[in-house]
Amino acid sequence: MKTDVEKYEDIKTRNIYEEKSNNLSLKKEYGLSEKLIRDLSYEKGEPRWVLDIRLKALKLFYELKDPDWGPDISYLDINNIATYVKPIDHEKRKWEDVPEDVRDIFDKLGIPESEKASLAGSGAQFDSEIVYHNLEKDLKKQGVIYTSFDEGIKKYPDLVKEYFTKAVPITDHKYIALHYALFSGGSFVYIPKNTKLDRPLQSYFRLNEKGAGQFEHTLIIVDEGADLQFIEGCSAPGYNELNLHAGCVELFVKKNAKLRFSTIENWSKNMLNLNTKKCFVEENGKIEWIMGSFGSKVSMLYPLSVLNGRGATVEFTNISFAGAGQNLDTGLKIIHNAPDTNTIVNAKSISKDGGICTFRSNVVVTKKAKDSKASLSCESLMLDSISRSDTVPSSTINTKDVEYAHEASIGKISDEAIYYLMTRGLSEDEAKSLIVRGFAEPIAKAFPVEYAVEMNRLIELELEGTIG
Repeated sequence: MKTDVEKYEDIKTRNIYEEKSNNLSLKKEYGLSEKLIRDLSYEKGEPRWVLDIRLKALKLFYELKDPDWGPDISYLDINNIATYVKPIDHEKRKWEDVPEDVRDIFDKLGIPESEKASLAGSGAQFDSEIVYHNLEKDLKKQGVIYTSFDEGIKKYPDLVKEYFTKAVPITDHKYIALHYALFSGGSFVYIPKNTKLDRPLQSYFRLNEKGAGQFEHTLIIVDEGADLQFIEGCSAPGYNELNLHAGCVELFVKKNAKLRFSTIENWSKNMLNLNTKKCFVEENGKIEWIMGSFGSKVSMLYPLSVLNGRGATVEFTNISFAGAGQNLDTGLKIIHNAPDTNTIVNAKSISKDGGICTFRSNVVVTKKAKDSKASLSCESLMLDSISRSDTVPSSTINTKDVEYAHEASIGKISDEAIYYLMTRGLSEDEAKSLIVRGFAEPIAKAFPVEYAVEMNRLIELELEGTIG
């Protein structure tokens, strides 16, 4: 129940806006200001508690400093970024109702076809807003919730409020504060107890506007004994102006539940990708991260898994490919916070033409995490002498009753292997491509078939230097 003061504040805020304009409609806004935040929240019809989060985050963004490690992003000027872009007036439930120019782009990306083939539900975001969302009727009957995050706030406010900002607090870092000030679009998913989906759900995010930012928020709750596979795709066209992606993913895996979260990020090479992802896992729960990082000028992404229940497990599978002008700084953070918890990491990176790949890992084993196991494997392949690959591991082990192993290898493509393949009739480029595909194959196998094909295609394009 709201207090009289809160009710008064809601009424006062709405009256102020009604006095300002009866036809408030944001279309495209640059920079960051309190007025923009209030206008955005008002247009979305958000409750007062959401606006309060936005305003607090706005203040924090200006107080917090840029990270003093990793790639330099000091050239980012938020005043030059279109922080909100509205592509259409209302989210659509039928694909044919989406405007033709927007639909054509997603048709080329294969979104409708993939939905018809194997997906239980699809959501598509274009710039700052969800333009299409659909969920099969049989899943609705099971109590599955899959909708845009904006709709989730309106239709399921108590459930959203219980979990929103709980995995990723607004104080986490400067660019998550920016995210919470500007968040728009994204997905809200709830899988009821003991519900096991036999088909994946998918969201696809397209940042199409030149010089724009995208700040989608994804919140997924997999209740006790439930099972979900969620697929996330991201892309953007190449422009000469800087684009920014500062999304956020909050995941909650309950007792005996399982979540496989797969991501293919195919950003253009004018993109700063400053994404944040975190997951809390309870007793005997399991989170599987499967990630492919391609494109982008700079990426800084380190999903955090907090294993809070006995027997909780995280499996992390990742591949990054950096070409000319790219600095992909990726990795993971894991906290073992209960007994018998398990970590399995298999990370690979490829760099060429002066590209930089850095893999950072930070594993913490608390005193409570007796009889836990952690195994990390990191492999890097450099295709020339001007590229760079670094592995930066960090571990804090606070109990002796743990099995911990970390191995890393960095190497260049073998001249002998290339020569051997060329003697069998392959060209030099074909030989390199075959070796790279073989190196990446274990990661590709972890993706659903359609996305494994996409990943292999992206590797081919990177080898040809045609992405972005």
